[in-house]
Amino acid sequence: MGVQTGEIKATVKDYILDEFLPGEDPEALTDDTPLITGGILDSIATVKLVGFLEERFGVQFSAHEMSADYLDTLDDIAGIVSSKM
Repeated sequence: MGVQTGEIKATVKDYILDEFLPGEDPEALTDDTPLITGGILDSIATVKLVGFLEERFGVQFSAHEMSADYLDTLDDIAGIVSSKM
């Protein structure tokens, strides 16, 4: 099988906490916390996140997928990554 969505979410959550929210309470970042529309990720952070996802999970994103429509929450991210694997 592939990587489970729970594993994807945990990996992405750890990355976001380390890279963009150092010192924040991990409990405050939930599966449905708005990352882009909530202002946690700006455009540069979103590009960095996509680079991490592509390298870590061996997937490719199209330009139109680098948006809040696809990457706004941990649930969204896990869904699109697992659909590409």
